[in-house]
This record gives sequence, structure tokens and C-alpha cells, in this order.
Amino acid sequence: MEKISPGDTAWVLVSAALVMLMTPGLGFFYGGLVRRKNVLSTVMHSFFVLCLISVQWVLWGYSLAFGPDVHGWGFIGDLSWIGLRGVGIAPNAAYAPAIPHLAYMAFQMMFAVITPALITGAFAERKRFKAFVIFSLLWATFVYDPIAHWVWGQGGWLSRLGAIDFAGGTVVHISSGVSALVAAWVLGPRMTHREGEEVGPHDLTMVVLGTALLWFGWFGFNAGSALGANGLAAYAFVNTNTAAAMAALSWITVSWLHKGVPSVAGASAGAVAGLVAITPAAGYVTPSSAILIGCIVALICYAAVQMRDRVRVDDALDVWAVHGIGGTVGAILTGLFATTAVDPAAVNGLLYGNPKQVLLQGIAVAATWLYSAVVTYGILKLMMHFVALRVTENEEAMGLDVSQHSEVAYST
Repeated sequence: MEKISPGDTAWVLVSAALVMLMTPGLGFFYGGLVRRKNVLSTVMHSFFVLCLISVQWVLWGYSLAFGPDVHGWGFIGDLSWIGLRGVGIAPNAAYAPAIPHLAYMAFQMMFAVITPALITGAFAERKRFKAFVIFSLLWATFVYDPIAHWVWGQGGWLSRLGAIDFAGGTVVHISSGVSALVAAWVLGPRMTHREGEEVGPHDLTMVVLGTALLWFGWFGFNAGSALGANGLAAYAFVNTNTAAAMAALSWITVSWLHKGVPSVAGASAGAVAGLVAITPAAGYVTPSSAILIGCIVALICYAAVQMRDRVRVDDALDVWAVHGIGGTVGAILTGLFATTAVDPAAVNGLLYGNPKQVLLQGIAVAATWLYSAVVTYGILKLMMHFVALRVTENEEAMGLDVSQHSEVAYST
């Protein structure tokens, strides 16, 4: 039996709690961006996913994502760990030799929780709650779990190929961002807003609060992925903060130049974009590279947001522009800036003499884009034969808080 490190175990468990906090933080972030009549339903999406996927992960999700590989194909794990059978306090040397296997499982569970919650921003204000529940369960099982196995599972084909993803640029952000775009396209746009109706964020204070909770939790997301209280965690922690700060500054600056005012919503979006982009690179790059990553992703994601009206897909809260594009930029830039000076067990990127790494990162990005898009589309089209995806026009006009939950966020 491997020796358990109390310090490493404590850090991973605290990190799991930090990542758990990100999901309700996301609920506040998204909730502030929608109209008053849809805030409860939007917050409920994140809260319910926390409950749903926590159970799915224990029953079969963890086994599919991290269990022994099926036939050595590197596509998905088998069900030998179903119901956490065989997953106990003894460490699993393949994943984290210094902490209990249960602690590693719990940490990864919080990643599995937040990923489908990210998608909900794309179909905010119009998806039927029953359809949302079914979709989230199917998506976690048939999209998230296989991709997690490809990248992080023992024997996963992208891992064997040599693609690197420190904390989820492909697994979490590209998969959710691309799936969000597909979901928004399949569901169609929201109804034309009634004349005189407020259509912007109903509570920017809530948005900033959500951003702060996400930023705080992201230290667990990235620094926790070092799986120990060590120097690599320190690098990931500093890089996470640095990229988020630089991206927020860059977004504010370009928005100020473009629209003449420094936007509060833009500052929040920029910080999140920076957090997204540094995620795959956090334990592989230097802090100076994190500054460049934050600046580059802010400019690209800002441009992607401006394209929203041109692509004519109603991604309500810009999930694709921030997470899909931000994750893609971060994954590619990881192939440029990665250096073994930060993590000797990793690889160098293009700027450190290994141009092949950019190609490998590109393959991982392309595979994740294609798989996420195709399977998400298939899930939604299949569901349409059994359940209505959208609320009716009357229910949408009424607001999802009342039509789906018979409750309101504000009494006045």
C-alpha cells in the first residue's frame, strides 16, 4: 500500500471543496446576467446539476471516466468501479499515489459537476426543466466521461498520444463550450423581446459576486490539480491569478476603446476568459507566459462575443465565446509556452524547442470539438422524440421562474 501524505490529502480535499463552490458561483454569475423573471430557474440549473452529477459520478460516471480501459482502445473506462466498488482509502498509484483514492475521486467529481452546468448559460430562459435534467444526465455520461478518459484516464488515447491538459481546457471548457453552441442552435433563439422589456443583465452585482466565487474556487480547480501541497501547486496558483487579472485588464481596455466606457460586465467576462485559458496551462507555464495567455485570450474572446449576432445562434450568455473559444486558445497556447522548468515531468512546447506539441494540442482540440458537437447534437435530436425541449411561447413570456417552478426571485 502506498503511503498517504496528510498534507497532500488535506490540500486535495480543500481543493475539491473550492471547486464545489464554483458551481453555485456559476449560478450567481449566470443568474445575474438573465432577466428578473428567469433568475431562479437559472440558479436552479447549477444547483440541480451539483446534486444530479454527484450521484451519477458515484454510481457510474467515475468508473467510465477513470476506470480500467475497455479493450485498450483508450476511449472509455469499464464499469468495474461501478458504485465506487474497489475505490477506497488506499491510493491508486496510477492517478495519485500519495492520497486516498476516494479523495481523488471526490476532486474529479467536482469537475464533472461544473462542466454540464456551464452549458446551461447557452439555453438560459427557454429550456424546459425536464429536458434539462435528461440532457444533463445523458451529456455527462456520453460526452464528459469519455473525454475525461481520453485525456486523464489511465490508457486514454489522447494521453498516450502526448497531448497535455493540466486542469481541463479540453475536458471541461471546450467540451462544454462547443456543446453549448450546438444546444443553442438546436433549441433556436429566444422569442423576440417585448417592446420596453429590459433585456440586459438584471443584476450586475450578482454577476460580480459570481465572478469572485468562480475566481476563488478556480484556485482549487487549477492548483488542486497538482494533487499535492507542493511547488507545482504554487505555480498553478500564481498562474491562475495572473492570467485572470491580465485578461480582465485587457478586456476592460479593449471594451473601453471600442464602446467608450469601462464595462463592469466586461471585466467579469474577461476574468473568466483568463481563468478558462490558463486552465490547461496552469502547471506547465511560467507566470510571464500566464500574462501573455491572459492578454491573448481576452482579445480573441472579446472578438468572439462581438460575432454573436452575426452567427445567428442565440447562445444567451456567451458560453461558446468564453469557454469554447477560451479553452481552445488556452489548449493551443499550452503547446507554445509549456516548459519542463515548471514541471520536469511534463514536456516542452514550441518556444522551448518542441514544435510537435502544438500539433498534438491541435489534435486534442479538434477531437474534442468534433466529438462534443456530434454527440450533443445526437442527444438533443433523440430527446426531441420523447420530450419537448423548449417551453411554450406563453411560458417563455411568463418567465421560467413561474412557468417551471411556480416561484419568483423577487416579490416586488
